[in-house]
Amino acid sequence: MDPKKEYYAKAADTIIKNLKLRRMEGYYCATAAEAHDLVMSLIPAESKVSFGGSVTLAEAGILDTLRARTDIMLYDRSTCTTPEEIQEVYRQSFFCDSYLMSTNAITINGELINIDGNANRVAALCYGPGQVIIVAGMNKIVSDIESGYKRVKDIASPQNGIRLERNTPCSVNGKCGDCWGDGCMCSQTVVTRRSSIVNRIKVILVGESLGY
Repeated sequence: MDPKKEYYAKAADTIIKNLKLRRMEGYYCATAAEAHDLVMSLIPAESKVSFGGSVTLAEAGILDTLRARTDIMLYDRSTCTTPEEIQEVYRQSFFCDSYLMSTNAITINGELINIDGNANRVAALCYGPGQVIIVAGMNKIVSDIESGYKRVKDIASPQNGIRLERNTPCSVNGKCGDCWGDGCMCSQTVVTRRSSIVNRIKVILVGESLGY
């Protein structure tokens, strides 16, 4: 095994043990293809499913497969044509059996750090759906919560700002400007240190670089 892959596996093992202490269920997949198959196995037929905006889910092929499945009810905001329809998808997400997302960062101690603009993603993470399935590449691992904040502001947000064509300091200058304007993507900050419902949150760590 090469050193990077061995490091990923060992770090993931530590995180999974810490997730268990925090009442979350952890998995490690060496590849995105393995993670894809695991996600599908966690979503049975007849399920109601939704997801938060995620480059990781797209890169792993998970979104394409969800959209192709005919045995689930998928609430997908990309099919909406009006703001009102999008808001309805956000609301329906709370009643889903499974909600899929990534995380902006995860500490070696098993804490999830997420910063959101609309807050629909972090709201579903905190409460509502029967299970939350998180897929995260090992590039999102950080040493502590403060490092997680820094990762979101210095790495994830600038790239997301460019992707979403936001006129924010981070997308223009590549550096967080602590902005408050209309295009701001950092309205809500949530640190998940524990799940109140045992194993409601499932974290799939992937031994690849995925998303931002």
